[in-house]
Amino acid sequence: MIFTEKQKKIRVMFTPFRDGLQSSFGGKVRLQDFLPAMEWAAKEAGIHHFEFGGGARYQAPCFYLGEDPFETMQKIRNAVGADIDLQILTRSVSGVTLTTQSIEALQLQAKLMKQYGTTWDRNFDYMNDTDNLIKTGKPIVDAGMHHQVCIALMGLPFHSDKVHTAEFYIDIGKKLLDSDLHIDSICLKDASGTTDPKTCYDTAVGLRKIMPPEMPLWQHTHDTASMAVACYMAGIQAGVDGIDLSVRPMASGTVQPDVRSMAHALKGTGYSLDIDASKMNTIEEMLNESMKDYAFNPTTTTADARVVGFPMPGGAIGPNVHMMVKAGILHKYNEVLAEFPVVVKAGGAWTSVTPGSQQYWLQAFNNVMYGRWEKIEAGFGRAVLGYFGKTPLPSDPEVVKKASEQLGMPPFEGDPLEAAPKNIEPARKALEERNLPVNDKNIFLVVGSMVPNKKMEANEGMKLLMGNPKIDVPLKKKEQQKPAAAPAAAPAQAAAPVTTGPITSRCVVNENGKTRTFTVTVEPSVSTASAQVAAPASAAAPAAPAAPAGGTPVKSTFAGSVDIVDILVQVGDSVSKGQVVAAVEAMKANHDIKSPCEGKVASIDAKIGDEINSSRPIMTIS
Repeated sequence: MIFTEKQKKIRVMFTPFRDGLQSSFGGKVRLQDFLPAMEWAAKEAGIHHFEFGGGARYQAPCFYLGEDPFETMQKIRNAVGADIDLQILTRSVSGVTLTTQSIEALQLQAKLMKQYGTTWDRNFDYMNDTDNLIKTGKPIVDAGMHHQVCIALMGLPFHSDKVHTAEFYIDIGKKLLDSDLHIDSICLKDASGTTDPKTCYDTAVGLRKIMPPEMPLWQHTHDTASMAVACYMAGIQAGVDGIDLSVRPMASGTVQPDVRSMAHALKGTGYSLDIDASKMNTIEEMLNESMKDYAFNPTTTTADARVVGFPMPGGAIGPNVHMMVKAGILHKYNEVLAEFPVVVKAGGAWTSVTPGSQQYWLQAFNNVMYGRWEKIEAGFGRAVLGYFGKTPLPSDPEVVKKASEQLGMPPFEGDPLEAAPKNIEPARKALEERNLPVNDKNIFLVVGSMVPNKKMEANEGMKLLMGNPKIDVPLKKKEQQKPAAAPAAAPAQAAAPVTTGPITSRCVVNENGKTRTFTVTVEPSVSTASAQVAAPASAAAPAAPAAPAGGTPVKSTFAGSVDIVDILVQVGDSVSKGQVVAAVEAMKANHDIKSPCEGKVASIDAKIGDEINSSRPIMTIS
């Protein structure tokens, strides 16, 4: 049992408004639905340290909510006041993206984050590559933010005495402290909640021996495996000064523990929190009311002990579950989990935190869908080839070979920042070509959405600036109401039911004795959820072009909704059976769409950027 005779206050960073939103909903929660609770927490509950941006809460507003992430941050700053610490999460060489960025892009990112209200920046590297952390920490320091450097923790799904041990983590800390990088605090970040309490304790004890006594040591974990309170207790006993906590309805499960649980666990130990647990009931009530229309998925709200065998972070389980539901493939979830240890070992045991967790997940997904190593996911492939930094253990040579062959890239041992694309000027040019304002914020919105081989028409930052963002809010399905009976004196047409998905029908036309049959698909321009948010109920949905009679439609291989990211042929082109003619994005990765037959392209029935499912043709082959 932990105990101290000298009373000690444990500092708390309150996470429901960033990590809570990400782990529960992939960050896809509208600002209006949580800002009142956040403002009350700051002004009435006296909470003075919040997580509010970075990670998926940079991407989700831009990608799925039609909200400018920087303007969202500014509104939060205005609401909570000038004296509150607001913290973001950044991903070393990836910044707030899923790909590698140039140092110029990271400098621009740091400048904007500071400008829009950030005071603390927590920076981690999923490879635990100290060179990456040192180089990417400098822009944070130069921008004037509190620089919190991370050591990324994870419980391995296989045995190793070389990595992910207390000695391994302490050595990382020593290298960071011995560098010339300015460090304000150190965080032990376990995104998957799979590190055991003894390793947490031994790591914190070892770091405290080499850290300056005045430098805070922070601890972050998720309660996915129901281990978070035990790990926090172990860390506090070993000298941790601050921890991350949340509140229901976004606490425990894939998120951090509830403040009330931790406060109760510390009773009588001499340790206490610098946050008033009695205020949590009101915050919970406010969130329950403002988010009553959101569909909480049990997978993200329930603890799952299996995570110790598939170290997947809470912040990634939530988005991936939602994406699998959307793509109509949730039935593959358990198969993907079973493949997880295979890709972790073959990859080189990098820490399962974004973007590394996504790389593990997508490669496991590809192994299930296409056969083991038959389709190397681009991010996973670049990781084993060295383009994100040095892997903790050597990657499987056969997997490295396959990655090099499939991606057409050689193994790399240089600086990931130097190998990263220089995207600032292409983003500037794209803005100019579309007559959009060219400023730092707009440039970064485009840069932060650029990934290799993705067309500018599908760039989420550009779509936001052009006024046609994708809206995907995870709201509950509302039951269709029967139309009210029309007054007898004024008969009226029955109200049309709400369209919740594509409707395909056949149309037979007789002309001069000839009969032609057309297949017509009508699809809402936005999802049901977004229609409730942003589209008038009477808005007419555009109809997809009719496929020529007798043609063979080319459709998505996913039953649910996916985005078209590329169309590789034109009307009149000859194609062979099995030829890749288009690509769709599902699970944040591109998937080839192949022609089911030989013939000529008779029509292109969709365009890049459209959201479709397997009922709507992308093109027709005659």
